[in-house]
Amino acid sequence: MNYLRTDDSCFDKLEAYNFLPNYLMVDDTEGGQLRVHFIDEGPKDGALILLMHGEPSWSYLYRKMIPVLVSAGFRVIASDLIGFGRSDKPTQCSDYTYKRHVDWMHALLNQLQLSNITLFCQDWGGLIGLRLVAEQSERFSGVVAANTMLPTGEHSPGEAFSQWQKFSQEVPEFPAGNIINSGTTSVLSAEIIAAYDAPYPEEKYKAGARQFPLLVPTSIDDPATKSNLAAWEILRQWHKPFLTAFSDSDPITAGGDKIMQKLIPGTKGQAHTTIVNAGHFLQEDQGEQLAQVVIKFIKDNGNN
Repeated sequence: MNYLRTDDSCFDKLEAYNFLPNYLMVDDTEGGQLRVHFIDEGPKDGALILLMHGEPSWSYLYRKMIPVLVSAGFRVIASDLIGFGRSDKPTQCSDYTYKRHVDWMHALLNQLQLSNITLFCQDWGGLIGLRLVAEQSERFSGVVAANTMLPTGEHSPGEAFSQWQKFSQEVPEFPAGNIINSGTTSVLSAEIIAAYDAPYPEEKYKAGARQFPLLVPTSIDDPATKSNLAAWEILRQWHKPFLTAFSDSDPITAGGDKIMQKLIPGTKGQAHTTIVNAGHFLQEDQGEQLAQVVIKFIKDNGNN
């Protein structure tokens, strides 16, 4: 598999992002290997929080949450999905499949031998992360889901999502940073928008970002439908703590929290919250508040 690796210089002097990079290698499924980047902050014996990002962001999205969580005594891991951030970027859109993304993150959990994990997931971080929870349930102690879902293709995603898919394939230059800006209630500075663009110095680095919208199951014939339905069978029996923390200004995922609360037993009795004045990328709008929600969730459920 051919891939690109963003030069380290692209990540110099990013605003409020001073975390040391860590790397591991995963099987590319074609006889080679790909490098995955992850942040690993806080005490190694601290209770573990895994932060998973979505499309087209990267671990920079968690720069406001990580210091708060670490200050509270937690170990925090935030990985960059393959194709994003400081992780390697296969060059062909066809290199990216839902299954490969799940398998690559399984490899991270296994190599780092992570356990007693509290997952925080948003956007594609949930589409992948909730599969991890279902397929390696023994590694997880709790979940905080924010502006995400685990779609099976049984329901139409709506016209807005169809337009997003169309845009992602037809726009001449995929504007990652401006997409983040359009998904927030706050107005991002030019420096922050540039930081979201940093992993992609040229258009050829963006195959993963372009492909992600097409990987969301939108019909029952989708290759991921069977696996996602199987994951839901596990989640319907998930009694470990599960909290929803959706924002008040995200038309894309609005209502998904109510579905999870209805279907997942572990949501019962939890202090589900709505993050006010926040868009789809609520970590950007209200990152510090969101970190406090995660801390309270863990402490309330005795996992600290």
